[in-house]
Amino acid sequence: MAKIAIIGNQNSGKSTIATNLGKKTNSSDIVTYESKKNNDVITTIDPVGYPKSIKPLIVAIELSDIILICIPPEGPDSFTGECIVLLDLLKHDRGIFVLTKADTSYDYAQEQLKNKIKQIIKDTSLNNWEFINVSSETHEGMNELRDLISSLNKKVEIENRKLDEKEPRVIIDQCFNVTGIGCVALGIVKQGQIKLKDKLNVYPINKNVELRSIQVHDVNEQEASTGNRVGLALKNIQAKEIERGFILSKKENVSSEFSLNFYTSKFTKSVCIGDVLHVFNKLQTSPVRVKGIKVNGSEQNSLSPGSECILDITAEKEIAFTKSDMFILSNLDEKQRIVGVGQVV
Repeated sequence: MAKIAIIGNQNSGKSTIATNLGKKTNSSDIVTYESKKNNDVITTIDPVGYPKSIKPLIVAIELSDIILICIPPEGPDSFTGECIVLLDLLKHDRGIFVLTKADTSYDYAQEQLKNKIKQIIKDTSLNNWEFINVSSETHEGMNELRDLISSLNKKVEIENRKLDEKEPRVIIDQCFNVTGIGCVALGIVKQGQIKLKDKLNVYPINKNVELRSIQVHDVNEQEASTGNRVGLALKNIQAKEIERGFILSKKENVSSEFSLNFYTSKFTKSVCIGDVLHVFNKLQTSPVRVKGIKVNGSEQNSLSPGSECILDITAEKEIAFTKSDMFILSNLDEKQRIVGVGQVV
């Protein structure tokens, strides 16, 4: 099963390509498409709420294993740059640059565009990504794109089987009540395996629940593994108690105060004591205030772009996390909204 985020600016042609990759199954600030062939399932997530909001972009990336960055013949813009900055900070090495609307451009122009992008990404974690020319009108390159996705997904599956050995952790994307069933949560098994009747906790509210049923792509199953997109009927809880981003697991850390080993983007503005930013951890988000900055053991009042520090922040609400989680900080008032990333010290 391949989970793909298809991202880019509003004129990149990404949504048209998404419709060619599957049938629409769900719609909110992200739109989900699915296609099934034999036992292979491709789930494509299109963050239609981006670039107006940064949140759908982060949600789509967190729910996916493979990223497609769509770039039209006009070339990359500031939002393409924002996507590249974020993915580089996250060290995301599984993706494809899709040069769209190939039927409207000449071969030499597409080669020039490819070389331009290579210059932009040459010192980033994206420098080994594949390139492909695609037209959603003539379907040029679509079969080759599916082949590239399949090849990348084989690597994802190998990694996921290793993660099956860890304690279960499910990131909840949606939650609602179903008549006769009760609370149903949709999400992704990020690690471990879950089974019917398992007792887990919902974090950050730390409420015990039981898995009454498990569905994987609308099929009832006895268990689910790392990478599966699941629908879970939960016992002992109501849908109104669960928010997007809540986590199902046996144990999470929960706090509203964090000290992060933090790396700032080279393209952000300086970060200062007292700044109000937004933090994202998986699908959880909250406004935060910068409380402290320490560089090489020395207290500072501000932090320059492209720097590393220990950053102390206080969130407006509690967030569930593990020490391996990568927190993303953004400034919603800036044109380049990605401030940086960090892990809890």
